[in-house]
Amino acid sequence: MKKATVVLPIALLVSVLFSCKQETQIPPNVLFILVDDLGYADLGFSGSPFHETPHLDQLASESVQFIHGYSGSRVCSPARATIMTGQFTASHGITDWIGAKTGTDWRTHQRHDPMLPADYQHELPADATTLAEAFKQNGYRTFFAGKWHLGGEGSYPEDHGFDANVAGWDKGSPAGGFFSPYNNPKITDGPDGENLTLRLGREVADFITNSKEEPFFAFLSFYAVHAPVQTSKDRWEKYRDKAESMGIREKGFEMGEKLPFRTVQDNPNYAGLVASVDDAVGIVLDRLRSLGLDERTIVVFTSDNGGVVAGDAFATTNLLVKGGKGQHWEGGIRVPYLIKVPGKPAGKTLNYPVVGADFFPTLVDLAGLKTDPVQEIEGMSLVPLLDGETPSARAIFWHYPHYGNQGGVPSAMVRRGDWKLIRYFEDGHEELYHIPDDPFETQELSQENPAEHARLTALLSRYLEKKQVSLPVLDPEFDRELYNKRLEEMEQVLLPRLEKQRLDFLKEDWEPNSDWWGSITTD
Repeated sequence: MKKATVVLPIALLVSVLFSCKQETQIPPNVLFILVDDLGYADLGFSGSPFHETPHLDQLASESVQFIHGYSGSRVCSPARATIMTGQFTASHGITDWIGAKTGTDWRTHQRHDPMLPADYQHELPADATTLAEAFKQNGYRTFFAGKWHLGGEGSYPEDHGFDANVAGWDKGSPAGGFFSPYNNPKITDGPDGENLTLRLGREVADFITNSKEEPFFAFLSFYAVHAPVQTSKDRWEKYRDKAESMGIREKGFEMGEKLPFRTVQDNPNYAGLVASVDDAVGIVLDRLRSLGLDERTIVVFTSDNGGVVAGDAFATTNLLVKGGKGQHWEGGIRVPYLIKVPGKPAGKTLNYPVVGADFFPTLVDLAGLKTDPVQEIEGMSLVPLLDGETPSARAIFWHYPHYGNQGGVPSAMVRRGDWKLIRYFEDGHEELYHIPDDPFETQELSQENPAEHARLTALLSRYLEKKQVSLPVLDPEFDRELYNKRLEEMEQVLLPRLEKQRLDFLKEDWEPNSDWWGSITTD
C-alpha cells in the first residue's frame, strides 16, 4: 500500500512534467498583415490627426514599433517579393510593379522622360524558398487572402507554399472595386455591396478557427488602401463632418518635382477605406482572443510601400516624412512596422533601421523553424532587437531603375546607420542625408561629410556591381521641350483639378459612383 502511494505521485509528476514539456514545445502561430499603399502616418498611433484606427492602435501598444521601418521598395510587387524571399530587389529581380512598361514601350505613356526604364523579372522566382514554404516545410498550415501581384497563372500563392488562396491573383488592384461583385476568379462574390476588406478579414478569421488545433501561418494581404478609393455612406459622412469640424483648408496640394503633392489628410473616402482595414484587423484579432490563441500567435503588421501623395488617387500625405509611394524620399519607403511576440516586451519603439527583408529570418527564428533557403537571405533576424540588444549598423539597399506613376525617378539608395545616400541614374549625381535629424531630406550633406559620402558611394557601387543589375538607358528621342510642357500642364491643369475634386468630396451633396454605396462597415 505504501509502495502504491509512492509510485502514484511519481507517475503523476512524470505525467505533468511531460505535459508541460509538450506545452512549451507547441510552435507559435503567425499572422502576417500587409496593407497596400498605407502611409507612414496614416494611423492613429503613427500620428494621423484625421484617420481613426482603434484596433491598430491597440495592436501597436502590444507590439514593438520600429520607427525606421522600411518596405523593400517604393512600389508594391518588389516589396512583396522582398517579404517573401528575404532579399533586396536587386537580388530577386522584381524591381518594378509587375505590368509596368519598360524600354521603348515607356514612351506610350507620353511622359517624355529622359531615360528608358530597365526590364525586370515578371514573377516570383520559382526556385526561391518563400516564407510560406519555410513554414509549410515545418508542418504549418498556410493560408493566403487578398492581393498577390507576384505573377500570373503558375505563380499564384498556391504555387509558392500556400495551402489555400482566397482572392490572390495577378492583378494589383481590386478589379471590381471594394464592393461585391468583385470580378476576381479567386474569390466567390458575396451579396451585392459586401465589403471586400471585411470579407478578407472574415476569411482569415474562419481559417484560424478551422486551424486552432495545429500551427498556422496566415497571410492577410489587403487590397486596401490602394485605388479606387471607395467607402460607405456612413463613413463618408463621418469623416466629411470631421474634416469640417477641423477646418477645411483652402489649399490641399502643392506642386512637387513632377506631379502635385497632397499636403493635408482630409479625404473622407480614404479615411473610410483606412477605417475598413482597421475593422477587418479587429475581426481577426478578436477571433484570436476568443479562441485563446492570442498568447501564442506572433502578429506582424506593415505596408508594402508608402502612402500615395502624388499619382494614383492622390489620397494622403505622409506628414512626418517627405514624398510618398513611387518616390525615393522617405515617404516612399518608410512604412508602419509592428511585431507582436507573446512573452517579449511590448509597447516600445525602436529607432534601428529595419526592412521588409528582415521578416523572413525573424519569423523563422521566432518559430524555431528548420529551413535551408535556396536563395541568399539578405535580411537579418530582429530577435536580438526584440530582446533589447542593439546590433551594429548594417547596409540596406534599394534598386529602382524605373519611373513611377507617382513621379518617382530611376535611382538606387543605401541606408547605413543614420545616413542615406541616393544615386540618380538620369545624371549620376548623388545626395547624402542624415535621416534622424532631417526626415524631410532638405539638407544635402555630401560636401560637409565627404568621408561618409565616399563610404556609402563605394558601398552602393560594390553592391550593384556584384548583383549585375539592370540599368535604365538614356532615350535618344528625349525632347526637353515636350518634357517641360508636360510639367507645366501638371501644375496649371492637374493641380487646380485636384483641388476642386478635393473640395467636392467635402460637399454635403457629393455623390459617388452608384456601385459602391450602401456597404455594411462592421462585422
